[in-house]
Amino acid sequence: MQRDTDLQRIRHLRDLITYHNERYYQLDDPEISDSEYDRLMQELISLESRYAGEIDVSDSPTQRVGAPPLEKFESSVHLIPMLSLANAFNEDDIISFYERTRRLLETGDTIPFVVEPKLDGIAVNLTYVKGYYSIGSTRGDGYRGENVSENIRTIRSLPLKFRNSSHHAIPEKIEIRGEVIISRESFKAMNRARLRNGEPPFANPRNAAAGSLRQLDSRVTARRPLDIFCYAVGAIEGMTFTSQWEILQTLREWGFPVNPRVRRAGDIEECIRYYHEIAAEREHLPYEIDGIVIKVDSLPFQDRLGTVSRSPRWALACKFEATQATTVIERIQVQVGRTGVLTPVAIMQPVSVGGVVVSRATLHNQDEIDKKDIREGDTVIVQRAGDVIPEVVKSIPSRRTGREVPFHMPPECPVCGTPVVKLEGEAAHRCINMDCPAQIQERITHFASRGAMDIRGLGEKLVSQMLEKGLIADPGDLYYLTRDQLSGLDRMAEKSAENLLHAIEASKAPFLERFIFALGIRHVGEHIAMVISRRFGSLAAIMNASREELLAVPEVGPEVAGSILAFFGHEKNRGVINRLLAAGVHPRERQPDRGASSPLVGRSFVLTGSLKAFSRGRAKELIESRGGTVSSAVSAKTSCVVAGEAPGSKLVKAKELGITILTEEEFLQLLGAEQDHLQ
Repeated sequence: MQRDTDLQRIRHLRDLITYHNERYYQLDDPEISDSEYDRLMQELISLESRYAGEIDVSDSPTQRVGAPPLEKFESSVHLIPMLSLANAFNEDDIISFYERTRRLLETGDTIPFVVEPKLDGIAVNLTYVKGYYSIGSTRGDGYRGENVSENIRTIRSLPLKFRNSSHHAIPEKIEIRGEVIISRESFKAMNRARLRNGEPPFANPRNAAAGSLRQLDSRVTARRPLDIFCYAVGAIEGMTFTSQWEILQTLREWGFPVNPRVRRAGDIEECIRYYHEIAAEREHLPYEIDGIVIKVDSLPFQDRLGTVSRSPRWALACKFEATQATTVIERIQVQVGRTGVLTPVAIMQPVSVGGVVVSRATLHNQDEIDKKDIREGDTVIVQRAGDVIPEVVKSIPSRRTGREVPFHMPPECPVCGTPVVKLEGEAAHRCINMDCPAQIQERITHFASRGAMDIRGLGEKLVSQMLEKGLIADPGDLYYLTRDQLSGLDRMAEKSAENLLHAIEASKAPFLERFIFALGIRHVGEHIAMVISRRFGSLAAIMNASREELLAVPEVGPEVAGSILAFFGHEKNRGVINRLLAAGVHPRERQPDRGASSPLVGRSFVLTGSLKAFSRGRAKELIESRGGTVSSAVSAKTSCVVAGEAPGSKLVKAKELGITILTEEEFLQLLGAEQDHLQ
């Protein structure tokens, strides 16, 4: 049936987009171009819209902007979410946006807009209290970002104190949204200096800005030529605005840098003229852009239009065509990623694309290579999709000499020699050997992470050092480490070694779903780990489940079932698990389908504000383990809103809809949580 096919495709797209979100937002190492990501997201949005009201979208990436923040900084909650924008790629898309806006507003009058260049930088949220800079954070997943306050403080163009305005009082508290960038000239000068010092140059200004904002030492950031333009506000206390134009003019009066190319547009035709004007000037601007942004000027109109999925209905990002160039593929080499995906990469004759020299580009997978008929030695068209990520657009067969060689994915992993697997319904080839050196560091880091085994103090650098010293080769080795071994590591004093051993010991009794998630099985994220743990109840039952038993579990389709079977069917993976069990790691079993009598069964919860007893992630886990669900947005279907400290706009909406609101104490009473659940 078409419906079953569509639902299976939805599950696959959600898993695929979640994976690429992690590559892009957490690892700064994307595997696909922005245009390919946009295509996947548009396909998922379209399919979910087809079944609106029939399927749960609360955990879909269409409801999020990206992925969760990195653990190396404290997190910071945005009082009002930082949503992403829907994309347009031509005039027809812009006209469609305008007609849809008029229809929703039910007006025949001309709608005024504000237009501005779409900067290619890093979005940040700046919180000011009584006119003084307080917190600066990255966008993160749109709801919670990384607290990089000290790094943002080093940006010289950003005021740390409001300038007095004759038209507006200073608000008690305000969130100001901005884009951190590095100008073209500053980027070139910085790279020249890095080369003189024997350091590798940055790939492009955006990557340089992202890396600078994520420096743990703000003194390093201070030496980087970061700049910023502010373009919007989030939550405000103590004042109101009536239009986007008023916001921008007020920000200027307060001393904030606002892009000088921002303009009011009286109608959509003026927006289109601006689009072509900026496109013609883009290479001459002092900073890199990848389009323009159109926003409905009236804030009351914005409120009426609201949001859909992950984007506001009142704004549109109008992308420019990617800059292209022609070059030759010298060879195609295969890289093995953290999850075992084998990715063919084109090594090309260096060519300048949009002002950046490009010599490598992902070819994604064998299907993509076959579809585009790309061969080693081919002359190809390459572009920087979204003006950032290089990709091969097409080959030029007319330029072939007869010496070009077709590419075929190797039958064995080029790193460890394990036979490569191509799962049903997937384009990717994978190495599923848990011991593969190309994957092991990231697998161990994931195994120890907060959402998995939660081994405090065991980060990526320490894992890397242990691997180099030969102390570990897989997650099972962690539980056989000694104090003497750890004390011999760099920056690992006796007390630090003791603390790490205590953390490893404390992780030996994880909940079953945390252990399953920690194993890093493809397609098995935190939610699916919870679902199968509830159904089967024990590790042994999951490991020995048949395909039919797995497919009988709600939300488990052929891809997920195939991935689980392939993982537990690999002898080395079972060997690692047996060593973990022998070391005293005993996942806490669950009663299959536990929670049928719980008062949380079938109820939908929304969390807002900070909780004292545990993190919101842990609260979500406790709710789901008792048969409830957790959504990111308040709607008429929401059963309860749990309000912690400093709740956001979700609390206001819950009151408007008459939804039950629980304090943290009331929430704990409802959970009936045992003390060990709070650890």
